[in-house]
Amino acid sequence: MLDELTFQLQKPQVWLGLALTLLIAYALYRFGGMLLRALEPYVRPALLTGLKWLWLLVVAFCWLSVATHVAYLPSVPVLFEVGQDLVQGFRNSAGQVLVTVALALIAWNLIGSLSERIVAGEEFNRRSVRVQTLKGVVESTLKVVVVIISLIAGLQTLGVNATSLLAGVSVLGLAVGFGAQSLIKDVFNGFFILLEDQYGVGDVITVNSGPLSGNVERLNLRATALRALDGTVHIVPNGQIQTVSVSSKDWSRVVATVDVTYAANINDALRVLEAVSNELHADPAWAHYFLEAPEIQGVTQLAPDGVTLRALFKVQPKSQFAVGREFNRRIKIAMDQAGIEIPFPQRSLNFGAAPLEIRLTQEAAPVRDPRETQNRTQAPVKPSLLRDPDEDEQT
Repeated sequence: MLDELTFQLQKPQVWLGLALTLLIAYALYRFGGMLLRALEPYVRPALLTGLKWLWLLVVAFCWLSVATHVAYLPSVPVLFEVGQDLVQGFRNSAGQVLVTVALALIAWNLIGSLSERIVAGEEFNRRSVRVQTLKGVVESTLKVVVVIISLIAGLQTLGVNATSLLAGVSVLGLAVGFGAQSLIKDVFNGFFILLEDQYGVGDVITVNSGPLSGNVERLNLRATALRALDGTVHIVPNGQIQTVSVSSKDWSRVVATVDVTYAANINDALRVLEAVSNELHADPAWAHYFLEAPEIQGVTQLAPDGVTLRALFKVQPKSQFAVGREFNRRIKIAMDQAGIEIPFPQRSLNFGAAPLEIRLTQEAAPVRDPRETQNRTQAPVKPSLLRDPDEDEQT
């Protein structure tokens, strides 16, 4: 028998047949494992474990029998005859359909496993956005291809003429296409969104200059899913997207503004604004967010309630929200320390014509202003990187 086996293993077609039968055996094993997992809620664990081992032994015995037949070893009569019967059985329609389903299952799981191994970098940039977006699109497209090929192969094994069937489906698809023009528009628009890298998964966008805004959680050829600040998910068909405002592409900008009263010394206020901006830019905890040195624009508006001062920070994408919050904290403390008042709404109270009794008392010791002990460079809580909602944003 060993001489016979050595002679047969010298043939390349024998190795090819053994590899193919091993692949089919693995597919059937996985298919049976999936069916057994579906029985977990209804079967005791001990019985389920026994069924798994039994299924493994059955698959191993069947593959060994088929391998004996493929290698043509009639000197092993039992395995050779069983393998011959199994090969003859799989040549029938039912056997071919079972093999097709098993191979499709392996392809489906393989696509999912390979997709999970593709991990985008932790740093937010255009490459990580493209990888995260295309990973989902390619995975869904390949799974659709696997399903279509499996259906065609299964129908052919059952004796259905796939050529005539595809022709009929094409005519039906043409008829449906006239009634589903919005779906075709969604797909075409989604294709160009991906092709031109207009935005991707992880970007912060505003759709049609309206109230729909948020982080892109999912993007495919048909629709875009946005996650609002309160957790609401908005599903927007790609065909309905006319304009997109992307707040996280390549770089972002912090529009750092502060208002002071008309009684304040504007030159001192500008010095404070410049000092806080440079201090934030030089801080090691925040310096890596900046792409350029701060730009102090000066007095930008003489508003009814105060004078507006503005500085601009060019920063990493999606970091403008945290940098803006830290600037607001530091500029408030700096203005307090410099004695420059930030305007706030004031109310006039009318107590009528009755006389008022006012009693003045003096504290035993002057109360210290708590603003004097504020630390400008050390925040008690680090600002969040989450974005700020727009005023008219729909949540």
